[in-house]
Amino acid sequence: MTTVSVLADPPHEGLVLPELYETGPLSPAEAAELYAAMLADVCLAVERSGGELLVNYRPAELLPDEYADVDDESAVRSVLEGVLEESPRTEVQVGSTFAARAGNTATHLLEQEGVDSVAIVEPTAPLISRTHIDSAAMKLRHSPVVLGPASDGRVHYTGLTEPIDFEGAYESPAVETLAWRGRDAGHEVDFLPMLPTVETSADLATVVPLIRARAAAERIVPVHTATWIDDRDLRVEDGSLTMG
Repeated sequence: MTTVSVLADPPHEGLVLPELYETGPLSPAEAAELYAAMLADVCLAVERSGGELLVNYRPAELLPDEYADVDDESAVRSVLEGVLEESPRTEVQVGSTFAARAGNTATHLLEQEGVDSVAIVEPTAPLISRTHIDSAAMKLRHSPVVLGPASDGRVHYTGLTEPIDFEGAYESPAVETLAWRGRDAGHEVDFLPMLPTVETSADLATVVPLIRARAAAERIVPVHTATWIDDRDLRVEDGSLTMG
């Protein structure tokens, strides 16, 4: 069983997805709502898979000063309340950068808790599904490093059975950097199909038609993200995002 860590920020207005609301039609409050919806879908996909869900939240001391008084764990748990069948295990993130926090989480689980495999999953990859996570677990039986590429050289999934050097490991292009870190450690590296993550308006313009197309075809969709998109009549028209 792979322990799947979702590294989550408290979904507060102005804190999450800044590139998204700065470059598109969403307000900071709407971006926070979308982040919460995607986080719910990602955690639900992990719970439905054969993996073990761990939600690592960024504590107040690692947030900008204006968020120093937030109830960080409660903010994350409130998103998942009523979404998951069981209350998830939660732990604080440790480290000053995303790479450090991902590395500390993965290394702790592998070396201190003795798990067989660990995965770091982005909460902004709403199209990840149970089958993706279970497929990655199968690959991890043969390859110590499994990466899920996203657009612009990013990753949506980093799976490991052995530690690697995480210092600067998510520097762009992260998928190449992480692959080299795996090879530098002497490990075989395998890959998952590409899935988009949502951090910018361009990312959202990619995801919205995909989700709408899947809904039209009556295929499985990330229900919370799809509902949020539908409620706001968010569409792509003439290459641009529009809201009803």
